Amino acid sequence: MPSNGFPSEEVRSDFYPKADYLDRRFHDLEKEQLWPKVWQIACREDEIPGAGDYVVYDIIDDSIVVVRGSDGEVRAFHNFCPHRGNLLVEGQGNARQFVCSFHGWRFGSDGRNIKVIDRQDWGDCLAKGDADLVPVQVGTWGGWVWINMDPDCQPLDRYLEPMKSKCELFEFEKLHPAWYKSVVVEANWKTTMGAFTEFYHVQTTHSQMLTYTQDYSTSRAMGRHGWISYEGGTGLPVGRSPRLPAKEVADFREHLFEYAEQFRDDLQAMQTQRAFDATQRLRTETTAETPPHDVVAKWGQFIYEAAIESGAGWPEGLTPEYLAESGFDWHVFPNTVFLHPAIEAVLWYRFRPHGDDHTRCMMDVWSLERFAPGAEPKVEHEVYQDWRDGDFPLIFRQDFLNIPKVQKGMKSRAFKGGRPSPIQERALSHFHKTLRRFLEDPHADDDLGPEPKVAAPAPSEG
Repeated sequence: MPSNGFPSEEVRSDFYPKADYLDRRFHDLEKEQLWPKVWQIACREDEIPGAGDYVVYDIIDDSIVVVRGSDGEVRAFHNFCPHRGNLLVEGQGNARQFVCSFHGWRFGSDGRNIKVIDRQDWGDCLAKGDADLVPVQVGTWGGWVWINMDPDCQPLDRYLEPMKSKCELFEFEKLHPAWYKSVVVEANWKTTMGAFTEFYHVQTTHSQMLTYTQDYSTSRAMGRHGWISYEGGTGLPVGRSPRLPAKEVADFREHLFEYAEQFRDDLQAMQTQRAFDATQRLRTETTAETPPHDVVAKWGQFIYEAAIESGAGWPEGLTPEYLAESGFDWHVFPNTVFLHPAIEAVLWYRFRPHGDDHTRCMMDVWSLERFAPGAEPKVEHEVYQDWRDGDFPLIFRQDFLNIPKVQKGMKSRAFKGGRPSPIQERALSHFHKTLRRFLEDPHADDDLGPEPKVAAPAPSEG
């Protein structure tokens, strides 16, 4: 295949070129070779619960309408009238039929044309299907509706592997939004996403977390996707970071109390109220002498009991081995990231260009929780042009302060490209190589499997 000018061989585990973020030609290549050919999340299934419910998903110049038909099937179509190209719908809503506001052509939720005004004018010019909406590949997994504009794309189930197998048991489809925010960020979509696909920045950007987080992390390639976790093992990395001066902690529960309070106040996600209340139960049902492992186990037990008692339920079959393999943070190629260690509370991101502007992006954030049936809150989708208007929690504000500076700093003529950690930021360099390979051939990595975990080197100074 002839080179497109951005060979994947330029990417190493410790280097990726800055052109991926700054070069308008790279954006234009993504516009033609990535977004029309890759699986991407369009909406959450619970946004379209009833017949006729629809959501519009826009990606650069393409607009896709996802709709639930009267038969309960979820379908997706290019969002234009085949007569003159007029947009049929915007945003989200409910429609028994899609009616073009320009000349009144009508379409069913199955995409079939129902009405052409004065159809006799066309005689036999309109062959069967010519006046129908153009369908888009659609699939569901994890409670999400995924779309792909390429009729020759890899099936969604295969595309999501091995992430799908390693996360299937978490029952993401049973989660619902506790809040949902979107914000325009003054940076390329990959610049913004990069801040959420590694934990290496925690020690500086979110240094307040070090008092309760053993923050050294590891990552690796998982097919097209990326896997990130903490080096300490399964579950939450609760404990004082070794980066801080040693300090005797007589009561391990204090780590959990601080963790729960900071996540409640500084992130407002990845923790249900049940989980916070469970830490308070530790005060009366364990003691300062309870070993750390037993404290964490008790906390997990209390969260499970509260979930069952509330009617929210709990996933079955989650063994310690499965939790370890599922990691902490996933990057699903190309533009989805989610963090799921809390099991019943998951933080989910989506990143995409802001229209046709490669210098800005739209970042969507869902805080998902497991609620008892009927107890799901009614959530308004909040959309902001500036993060400062959005009442984002502290951890988000800390990231938002850095991201535009990264975008601006990369423009320096002396900056050649990123130098990611081959251990802690391996998922990031893997993304760049995978992206460039996809732009060369969207099927190049259809059968790519997980790479072995890369051993972390011994700590060193500097």
